[in-house]
Amino acid sequence: MLALLSVSDKRGLVPFAQGLVRLGFRLLSTGGTLEALKGAGVPATKVSEHTQSPEILGGRVKTLHPRIHGGLLGRVELETDRAEMKAHGIEPISLVAVNLYPFRQTVASGAAEADVIEQIDIGGPAMVRASAKNFRHVSIVVDPDDYPAVLAELEQHKAVGEETRRKLMRKAFAHTAAYDASISAWLSSASGESFPGELSLTYQKAQDLRYGENPHQRGAFYREHSAPAEPTVAFSKVLQGKELSYNNILDLDAALGLLLEFPEKPCAVIIKHNTPCGVAVDDALVKAYRTARAVDEVSAFGGIVALNREVDEATAQAMAETFLEAVIAPSYSAAALQALAAKKNLRLLEAGPALASPQARPRAQLDARSVSGGLLLMDRDAVEPTLTWKVVSKRSPTPEEERALRFAWKVCKHVKSNAIVFSSGDQLLAQGGGQTNRVDSVRIAMKRGGDALKGSAVASDAFFPFRDGLDEAARAGATCVVHPGGSVRDAEVIAAADEHGMAMVLTGVRHFRH
Repeated sequence: MLALLSVSDKRGLVPFAQGLVRLGFRLLSTGGTLEALKGAGVPATKVSEHTQSPEILGGRVKTLHPRIHGGLLGRVELETDRAEMKAHGIEPISLVAVNLYPFRQTVASGAAEADVIEQIDIGGPAMVRASAKNFRHVSIVVDPDDYPAVLAELEQHKAVGEETRRKLMRKAFAHTAAYDASISAWLSSASGESFPGELSLTYQKAQDLRYGENPHQRGAFYREHSAPAEPTVAFSKVLQGKELSYNNILDLDAALGLLLEFPEKPCAVIIKHNTPCGVAVDDALVKAYRTARAVDEVSAFGGIVALNREVDEATAQAMAETFLEAVIAPSYSAAALQALAAKKNLRLLEAGPALASPQARPRAQLDARSVSGGLLLMDRDAVEPTLTWKVVSKRSPTPEEERALRFAWKVCKHVKSNAIVFSSGDQLLAQGGGQTNRVDSVRIAMKRGGDALKGSAVASDAFFPFRDGLDEAARAGATCVVHPGGSVRDAEVIAAADEHGMAMVLTGVRHFRH
């Protein structure tokens, strides 16, 4: 029996090879894999000796040879194939362990284009695909985590069963498809092409979920192949609690996105059903959390919390006072973990030190959303730290009002349209969103905020189509307003602001969130 081993990921290689030799396999190998085997005392034959053809072009051509691909593709049940193989001195290869050049890692390292291109594997994908196509006779192993199971099956049955070979085949084609998609994505990115004519997306499954949005829906969580520099939910470390649910992940991502709007000071965000119900900044994290929770304590029950500084004991004790589903933060002190340990179902996620940086910002990337028969793709609605506003009212906002307006505008971007947000300079006071008209959103926020809205700033994610929404905001006690402008009735709305003595600024930027 002949096996071919040629891997860039050498995890478990030597024990696997040793097991194959014990079972009577003869090994073929190349390059660094061959050196690793020989260094461990595992007998193996160089592929060029097997093919009786030298490696050429600096190693670019090693395995592209009939004695390799004939051995992989030969249908030994067919007399004609067996005769041809015998005539050309081709021996069947019954097991292949191949994983591909580290292309993604090379890209992530910032290597030059020439170095990245050298990591585009040619012979590896050809062997993987040939082996997978001939799965009835060849076991193709692309994942080192599968070595123990394959060895165990060989030891027990002297062969790899068809069910396992089919599973390995599916994994192999997924492996090469993801690899090619990574190359395509890099080429598009390098050329500045955000929306290529053919789009290939590739993610790794992080976990199966108990269910999707509802118990009758199946669900799974996929993530990128390597962790990005900025904090993400996908690559956060789960420290305690129940398994994350589909809805937990959605809400954690919403909380993290809003949290990244306020990196300069300790900030607390509380999310419920993908909607902010509490946001506050303060010099102390525990104060920020308590203020955020006080915005809407009813909605905070069962909520998702995001914090941008290490969780200390005081903040942990404050969070322990309320039933929460999950918390995401840069890190947790030992005392904080102890204070939360009794909340065994509370999910604690550690996002890493990047989240605590005053410069923390989300990276520019694309947002995708599936629709029936297709996919919508767009630029992420990015942070606007240097946005310049235009004052259109008779009165300009005071410095304190401008601070409140900027706070409200940042939060407003994360509320479902039609979005209305009332705030002070350091906390959310009330929000209304997800309504089919803007004035209803204002009224919902007014009902939630009550007297707390006196002297507040109000933000609208899109223009006021009529003055009625602004009139209601003024009646609630708002003294200043920010919105994109652009309505045919802008003059009427501006005049209403002047009637109420409100300062109004236009951004020229809309933040719809459907």
